[in-house]
Amino acid sequence: MARVKPLAELLDACIGPAFAAQGFASTDILAAWPEIVGERLARYCQPSKLEWPRRRRREEEGRPDPGTLVVRVEGVFALELQHLAPVVIQRINAHYGWACVAKIVLRQGRVDRIGRKAAPPVVDPVRRGEVALAVRAIGDEGLREALDRLGTAVVATVPKAAPRR
Repeated sequence: MARVKPLAELLDACIGPAFAAQGFASTDILAAWPEIVGERLARYCQPSKLEWPRRRRREEEGRPDPGTLVVRVEGVFALELQHLAPVVIQRINAHYGWACVAKIVLRQGRVDRIGRKAAPPVVDPVRRGEVALAVRAIGDEGLREALDRLGTAVVATVPKAAPRR
C-alpha cells in the first residue's frame, strides 16, 4: 500500500522548479511571509525573487554569501518596508537559521492577494449552539477551542454570490 504523502511534498515537486528559477530553495518563504513581516504588512508586499551573488562559497562555513531579496510592494507601504528592512532581514535570517539575506530591494507594483477575505460564512445560531453543546465536555481548553472552531466552520454556509446580469 502506498504511503500517504503530505500536500506540501506534492506541491513542492510541482512548483519547486519555478521557485528555483527565482532563486528560492523552497516555497517556505511565501508561506512564512506573514509571520516574518507581520499580517498587516504582508497584505501589501511579497517576496518575488532571491538573487544570489556570483561568488565562491564561503570556505569556512560551507554556505553561500548572503543574497538580495527582491520584494514587490504596493504604494505607500514601500516607505514603511524600507524603514523596517533591517528588522525584516534579521527575521528572515532567524527564520532560516543563517544569514541568507543581506539586502532587500523594493519593487513597487501590485501585490497578488491570494488570501483575500471572502464574504464571511453565515452560521445558523441553532447549529452554532449544537456545536458548543457537543464540545463543552472536553477538558483541555485548547482542544475544546480548536474543535469549536472546526465545528463552526463545518456547519457554516457560505453565502451564494448574486447571479450576474
